[in-house]
Amino acid sequence: MGSGGVRVSIDSDVLIDWYGQTARDLPWRRPGVSAWQILMSEIMLQQTPVVRVEPVWRDWVARWPVPSAMAAATPGEVLRAWGKLGYPRRALRLHECARALAAEHGDEVPGDVEVLLGLPGIGAYTARAVACFAYGQRVPVVDTNVRRVVARAVHGRAEAGNPAARDLVETEALLPVRIDRAAVFSAALMELGAVVCTARTPDCDVCPLPRCAWLAAGRPASDVVRRTQKYDGTDRQARGRLLDVLRGASGPVERVALDLAWTRDTGQRDRALDSLLTDGLVEQTPDGLFALAGEAGA
Repeated sequence: MGSGGVRVSIDSDVLIDWYGQTARDLPWRRPGVSAWQILMSEIMLQQTPVVRVEPVWRDWVARWPVPSAMAAATPGEVLRAWGKLGYPRRALRLHECARALAAEHGDEVPGDVEVLLGLPGIGAYTARAVACFAYGQRVPVVDTNVRRVVARAVHGRAEAGNPAARDLVETEALLPVRIDRAAVFSAALMELGAVVCTARTPDCDVCPLPRCAWLAAGRPASDVVRRTQKYDGTDRQARGRLLDVLRGASGPVERVALDLAWTRDTGQRDRALDSLLTDGLVEQTPDGLFALAGEAGA
């Protein structure tokens, strides 16, 4: 609720006009980009900044312009091309998705949300993002940026809190009735959260919205305690070092090569290797060597 208990809506006309004038020129937003290429961008952009994603995405579009092209590659080739984008299970699941699209969907990404949800590695956000941004459908697309804008502009809260089922319902209620404007509104809402209504330093002076419940309430502070996610010394870093060795190798490697990649904590290294094997990112050959997924027989 906004000030005085009155629910504040979001002026879609103002937001869409702002987006048309100021939207970042991102390559996956340009005309002629396929649903498959948009799907690749959405998977890459999860938990990874645009500046790191863009060069990798361009390489992937050139290398695997359609799902069947990626499906013909080994999982190891896809993992190697993923590089240091982080959370490499995303790459493995995208490869599984490409195989399903090539085999079961005529090498095309479907536009139906429910069908998309049945594909490997496609969750609630990604399914709706593809339906909206690739096919122009009127569906709520809710990521961290959207939840933050709605929490502030509509409810007057500094933070969105934990994700909940109501997020989709609330966001859908804000969408314009016209389908074509709804899709643009969804992109604009996300853009506003990404570049103006940011988590730590929102720039309210340049916000296009004529009404914001949070601003009207005096920008009350959040009661959410932020926990800084460290990377140095974590299991994630150990996993990354082990994968670096395998990405740089032309074939399976001996265990000693992995041991030398992470010497600060041998127990953590063993745990990291076990988790990589469990996740299917790494395979072991019959004679005890280690390789990226799909390359144990190399």
